Amino acid sequence: MTDGWTWDETLFAGAAAYYERGRLPYAPGLADALAGVLRLDGRGRLLDVGCGPGTLALLLAHRFEEVVGVDPDTGMIAAARQAAKAAEVADHSTWLRIRAEQLPAGLGTFTVATFGQSFHWMDRDLVAVTVRGMLRPGGALVHVSDLKPGSRPNPEECPHPAEGLPHPPVPDAAIGELVRRYLGPVRRAGRGLLAGGTPGNEPAVLARAGFAGPERVVVPGGRVLERTVDDVVAGVFSMSFSAPHLFGPERAAFEADLRRLLARASAAGRFSVRQPATEVFVWRPADVS
Repeated sequence: MTDGWTWDETLFAGAAAYYERGRLPYAPGLADALAGVLRLDGRGRLLDVGCGPGTLALLLAHRFEEVVGVDPDTGMIAAARQAAKAAEVADHSTWLRIRAEQLPAGLGTFTVATFGQSFHWMDRDLVAVTVRGMLRPGGALVHVSDLKPGSRPNPEECPHPAEGLPHPPVPDAAIGELVRRYLGPVRRAGRGLLAGGTPGNEPAVLARAGFAGPERVVVPGGRVLERTVDDVVAGVFSMSFSAPHLFGPERAAFEADLRRLLARASAAGRFSVRQPATEVFVWRPADVS
């Protein structure tokens, strides 16, 4: 995937338990926006690749006859199954612990394949070609992610994250410094180091695989969300570069230092976060006729 780094099964080990509490939700209206651009009518099949604990798939589950989520992490698949039961969609959802590189895995064809901030962890060229072959006529590959402030084309799509907040913002820079103090200056990823970060230039990958597009949709965020200390701690442990297992015997010490840092940043133990907009790119198989 990236020079000098090889995927391994510990990438998100132990992180699943922290996802629901720690990760910010996608922008409200995402399901409706996708239903509109993809013309979803309650039929068809959804494949969510790198599904994690089912966050995106479950958001869309009522828009399809069947949902299939695949992820290589045992904890993520267990969490997705449990969440599907709680959402009362277990009867038409399937959760499989496999790597994206193992597709098509006899799963058949799909109307839509989604990647919720997961594509960068895969052998992208292989997965893109494979998924293209799994799409039904008229199908689409959809990449969903938070819209990062640095990439915003205008302030309306992604308001400044620190303006008008009732509580202090999460001290992300200080948290990053604390993580590096414990884990070293180079980003951790599973058992390895990801010195150059995850790869970019997704359009070139998908064009090579025979996709055309993309059609871009931005679902506005901007809501101010309140976060407790426990929420912020969960967010840290939900990340691949600070997954619980990486700290080994120093995990308790790290968490204690993290909580002290957060107590200094907010005496009330409350933080405000402006929910980011959600950015969607829809790619469709190119016409080869």
